[in-house]
Amino acid sequence: MAKGLGQNTVVVKLFGALIVVLLAGGAVALAGPIGFVGLVAPHIARFLVGPDYRWVIAYSGALGGAMVVVADVAARIVLRPQEIPVGVMMALVGAPFFIYLARWRVRR
Repeated sequence: MAKGLGQNTVVVKLFGALIVVLLAGGAVALAGPIGFVGLVAPHIARFLVGPDYRWVIAYSGALGGAMVVVADVAARIVLRPQEIPVGVMMALVGAPFFIYLARWRVRR
């Protein structure tokens, strides 16, 4: 319908995707890379349990904690005598996931 009214939908979708990425990047810049947990965990939980938010909230909390523990263990193992900050490990997991999520939403 928007295309029929003369709107350039490709530009609107690209602009919307750019705004989403900038807002998420700003949130991560304020909260630090560990903030990716709050962005990634609810999406994974919704994928696992469906759209019922009673379960999504519970699973998001458990999943977020598990993600941080796994990131901490991986950060200690990767460079054995040294440690990588947990935030860096979360950014390595969270950034590609968020880019995938943003691109998937644009295509729909």
